[in-house]
Amino acid sequence: MDDEELAGIANALYALPLDEFIAARTAAAKEAAGTTEGLPAAVKALPKPSVAAWAVNMLAAHQPDILHQLNELGGRMRAAQSSLDAAGMRDLGRERRTLLAAAVDAACSVAEQHGRRISGAVATGVEETLRAVTADEGAAAAVQSGRLLQILSADGVDTVDLDGAVAVPGAVAAPRAAEPGLSPAPARGEETSAKKVSAVRDKAPKGRPATTADVPAAAASDKPRLQAVRQAPRPASPSALEKAQAAERVAAEAADEATRQAQERLEELEAAEADHKRLAHEAKELRARLKSTEEQLERTRKLKETVAAETKQAARAADKAQRSAMLAHERVLRLGNTRP
Repeated sequence: MDDEELAGIANALYALPLDEFIAARTAAAKEAAGTTEGLPAAVKALPKPSVAAWAVNMLAAHQPDILHQLNELGGRMRAAQSSLDAAGMRDLGRERRTLLAAAVDAACSVAEQHGRRISGAVATGVEETLRAVTADEGAAAAVQSGRLLQILSADGVDTVDLDGAVAVPGAVAAPRAAEPGLSPAPARGEETSAKKVSAVRDKAPKGRPATTADVPAAAASDKPRLQAVRQAPRPASPSALEKAQAAERVAAEAADEATRQAQERLEELEAAEADHKRLAHEAKELRARLKSTEEQLERTRKLKETVAAETKQAARAADKAQRSAMLAHERVLRLGNTRP
């Protein structure tokens, strides 16, 4: 069985909405039966990604430019670290924070568009994984493959542990960094994951999940986008001490940034507490006014009932007086008619 053939199927599976993965994988394994030996079992064994990994895969499938920008930034950061450029590392660190925030927002947005809202905890995993893209070329390759299975973590010193982190690892190639400000052009014969998924869905018969088995033979024969993990030669690494010193500077800057953010949160808390105190006072006053109004309403109700009862009594008295007056008048008329 060829890793490229399996990767071609996996690429489309991992670009699908997360809830469709299991059914689509089962259908793809059935359709692979009778083809390459071992392929159906390999397809069936493809693991379902975690929610955070799936969100990153959605970013790779639908907004790959963001990952190329992170990869390009990572290259500049590694160059600055190798040259022990502390000022450059500080500037690049600020640029990374801005780009990471935008990338996490984009991943959450794309994930929601494909049926899954991303919680704060999952978003943290997405950010940690995207941060690893800027720290390690192997992590960048795994993320850009679109077949990520779990979140990645980078400490800035050691290489990222990719064991079990990506499906079909033998078909993951070193990433191509994008030129700053430009969108990376796809390799000859290469399709984006989004286009592959669209082709799969368009060709799939109604009534079953779409899989890459529905892709036309011409598309299946295209050269896969990814070849081998860390295939490209890695530049010479600085010494452990130099890397530790650079990491220390980055950590110090991160600590300063964390302190600044903590101060901002403290100021927000103080403002929230002031608002809460003000609103609690207003609520107390409103409750007092409500109680007074309800008491007035009760008094008015009782007065209304009393006046209504007195009105009825007065109406009956008036009616009785009218009848008495009519009887007296009739008596006067009778007496007047009987006088000689």
